[in-house]
Amino acid sequence: MGRTLENKQDLVADLKQTLSESQLAVVIDYQGLSVAEITDLRTRLRPTGTVCKVTKNTLMRRAIDGDDAWQPMTEFLSGSSAILLVKDDISGAIKAYQDFQKASKKTALRGGVMEGRALNEAQVKAIGDLPSKEQLIAQIAGAINAVATKLAVSINEVPASLGRSIQAIADKETGDAPSDTAA
Repeated sequence: MGRTLENKQDLVADLKQTLSESQLAVVIDYQGLSVAEITDLRTRLRPTGTVCKVTKNTLMRRAIDGDDAWQPMTEFLSGSSAILLVKDDISGAIKAYQDFQKASKKTALRGGVMEGRALNEAQVKAIGDLPSKEQLIAQIAGAINAVATKLAVSINEVPASLGRSIQAIADKETGDAPSDTAA
C-alpha cells in the first residue's frame, strides 16, 4: 500500500521544518544496514542534536526545491540515501557517524551541504576533526580562567609589594637593616 498525497505532503513539510533548523546536512548511502543498525546510528547521533532521516530522494528533492541553501544536496541524492541533519554539535555529529561507520563498515559518506555549499567527503571529515562544542567551551573557559588567575595574582602583588617596601623603610629607620650593620 503506497502513501497518500496528503501523507507525502506532510513528510515534505516535516523535512522542510527540520532543514530550516539544521546547520549541516550530510548524505550517506545506507544500503545494507539493518533496522537495528539504523536505530544504533540514530541513538549515537541523538546527543549531538542530529536527526537521521531515511526518505525517498524525490521527497527530499521536493523539500529542498526553491531553497538555495540546500539546493546543492541534489547532486548527492541517488540510490538509497539517509540524510543526517545536524542542528547543534557539527563536529560531534560527524565523529559519532565516523565511529558508527568504523563499527559497521556498511555505509558510505557521499557529501554534505553547509551554508549553501556542497562539501565533498574530505571536507566533511575535516569539519569532523575540529574540536567538539564541549571541547571548545572548555578551552575558552580555561583561557578565561588563566587570565583571571593572572589578574588576581597581579592585583594581589601590588599591596604585598607595597607592604614589603614599607617594612624595608621601617627596618631601615630602626636600624635593623642588614646594610647598617655592614657599614
